[in-house]
Amino acid sequence: MMDERRKQQTLARLKRIEGQVRGIQKMVAEDRYCMDVIAQTRAVVAALRAAEDVVMETHMNTCVADAFRSHDPAQQREKIDEVMTVLAQFRKHG
Repeated sequence: MMDERRKQQTLARLKRIEGQVRGIQKMVAEDRYCMDVIAQTRAVVAALRAAEDVVMETHMNTCVADAFRSHDPAQQREKIDEVMTVLAQFRKHG
């Protein structure tokens, strides 16, 4: 679980991303130059990845760490499997 400060920072980041996406929608509606639209979509992708990194770091430092402190092999395996699934998706779509 995220601490309150980090949660607020992540929510603020996601709201900025939401605004960026609305800006891209407006650019498309106004028939803006394609390369300008692509530049903005790349910025959104980078911002989403940064938000994703914060969430993953939090997951590793809380949920995964808790599983390993529990000494419960089933819980540990579950968390390892979750992380490996996400890593596989990153490699597939990276």
